[in-house]
Amino acid sequence: MKVLITSGGTTEPIDDVRGISNFATGALGKLTAEYFLRAGHEVILLSGDKALRPEPQERLTLVPIMGTQSLYEVMQDVVPQVDVVVHSMAVSDYRPVYMTDFEHLPDELTEASLTTFRPKREKKISSKADFQIMLLEKTPKIINAVKQWNPDVLLFGFKLLSGVTPERLLKIAHEKLSQTKADFIIANDLENIQGQAHLAYLVSEKDADQVISMKNKSQIAATILKKSEELRHD
Repeated sequence: MKVLITSGGTTEPIDDVRGISNFATGALGKLTAEYFLRAGHEVILLSGDKALRPEPQERLTLVPIMGTQSLYEVMQDVVPQVDVVVHSMAVSDYRPVYMTDFEHLPDELTEASLTTFRPKREKKISSKADFQIMLLEKTPKIINAVKQWNPDVLLFGFKLLSGVTPERLLKIAHEKLSQTKADFIIANDLENIQGQAHLAYLVSEKDADQVISMKNKSQIAATILKKSEELRHD
């Protein structure tokens, strides 16, 4: 079985030395890759710049990822070649269009003027100004394209919320199943993630009433492997 796993977080560049990132460690993606490798499967791991990674080994292909655009391009190429996609990467919802100081902003501050305005491109933006203004644009939802690239792939997606009830979390997870056409969504709440302790729920479209509860990262990785082997064969 050939498996694509995305792990860690993306970093969206502001200039050549700065970027917007997130706190994703890639611990779960690393562990999931190791479970598949120990079971004898081939793994392609798309890993964020600072993510934890397995030791180099046979059957593991590691592809470093920075921003959303590079992730999109690599996944578009690789997804048609694999049997399973585990999309656990924390992908940035927004990316910088530009950052500039007040002096260089357009005179008329309207939505049109701000979204069409482009300051002079600098390799390193000056830090002289006391304040900077940044315009962000929404990034594409890459998980929505996975089934378009490969309708037969087994797709595991993730949904992370913070401070919600289990009922709310599961409702949002089922909505994401419908939006993404994923086979499974692993739903988790940031408040229930502490080190290896990681409460999560596996929901699926086929078994809408069946929810699998998992208490730690090892259980999550093992469940993903088990479901993959049940539904995909060498």
